[in-house]
Amino acid sequence: MISQELREGVIALAQDAAAAILGIYDSEFAVEHKDDDSPLTAADLAAHRCIVDGLARLTPDIPVLSEESAHEVSTAQRRQWSRLWMVDPLDGTREFVKRNGEFTVNIALIEDGVAVFGVVQAPVTGGLWHGGATLGAFHRNGGNEVPVRVRAPATAPLRVAASRSHRDTRTEAFIARMGEVEPLGLGSSLKFCKLAEGGLDVYPRFGPTSEWDTAAGQCVLEGAGGAVLDTQGRPFRYNQRDRILNGDFIALGDTALPWKDWLGG
Repeated sequence: MISQELREGVIALAQDAAAAILGIYDSEFAVEHKDDDSPLTAADLAAHRCIVDGLARLTPDIPVLSEESAHEVSTAQRRQWSRLWMVDPLDGTREFVKRNGEFTVNIALIEDGVAVFGVVQAPVTGGLWHGGATLGAFHRNGGNEVPVRVRAPATAPLRVAASRSHRDTRTEAFIARMGEVEPLGLGSSLKFCKLAEGGLDVYPRFGPTSEWDTAAGQCVLEGAGGAVLDTQGRPFRYNQRDRILNGDFIALGDTALPWKDWLGG
């Protein structure tokens, strides 16, 4: 069980990281590129330092795997970790660069491969979601916090996430098989939070994501009654493979939806 002290401590770290990001978002910032051609800004690094240093104070016995320092950790080393923090200091750097506000701070606690507690913070709106499968899911904005729940049963038109930055033929084919739909473009892990609140029904993703992109959002969605499944119907697990890349997945609010039919042959 996650203590209230730990939960509030991690939430405070996410908020601090959001403040650091906004300090750079409102300025003229440079954009570099990593080896995989993904963008990197000073905001990614400022949020990374804020979170990693804060988690070291909060839970010195739990290692941290952050997008911005993962290259410093060997596969053999992290595979020995039964508990770890999975962190994306700035999820949606492309959205950050576009200045459309659709980026987040993601922090998740992994225990024996299972994402058990996660926090997703949206710096621009100030909205924050937290939860886990055994914890419920909550949306906090300012001094208000409310529990959130998926839309189940989901009825037509189904609201489907159609990413602004990642759209391909497999996604288009999947959506075409769904029948009457209402596409919604949304960046970063905000899609999982929108699912958790009942504002979306389905988020299909075909193509690479990294584990820190999905772990915190999965916690929130599972806490609200939804699921993140691979194409075999298995819940996503973390730090179980040599690669840190995820395979294809379907995130659902209503888990009774016939998503396997939409995959096609």
